[in-house]
Amino acid sequence: MLTIRTGVRSDAPVIARHNVALAKETEHFDLDPERTLQGVLGMFDDPSRGFYLVAEMDGAVVGQLMITYEWSDWRNGVFWWIQSVYVPHAYRGQKVFRTLYDHVTAEAKRQGNVCGIRLYVEKQNAAAQKVYAALGMKVTEYQLLEVDFVLQR
Repeated sequence: MLTIRTGVRSDAPVIARHNVALAKETEHFDLDPERTLQGVLGMFDDPSRGFYLVAEMDGAVVGQLMITYEWSDWRNGVFWWIQSVYVPHAYRGQKVFRTLYDHVTAEAKRQGNVCGIRLYVEKQNAAAQKVYAALGMKVTEYQLLEVDFVLQR
């Protein structure tokens, strides 16, 4: 049976491993495993940054996502950003992400101050885009721009 729970500090090593696998798979980018682990631990060290949700089956983490916060003065509310989504290959097609997403949307609505849910997806990741669209998410009119001081490509 699949269960969803809030991630805890002892989940950090598996979350970090999944993040490394995610970067390699979606962006062909090799993350530094130790830096990634320290980044995951940083979320647990400062809950104001957000939180992780993990999907478990038979005691194993079979999926994850991270929620971070963005204040919207236009809406007087908080957007929850879904990030670091990963489901190992062996568990794909088993509604692991859908279950995580349904949990996120239910909790966001319950909170009362969440005005929406956002995520970004790699442009060539057609499979993920199809999943997100099937859940009712829509492409916005915004483009994501950044200056990355850490992960220079």
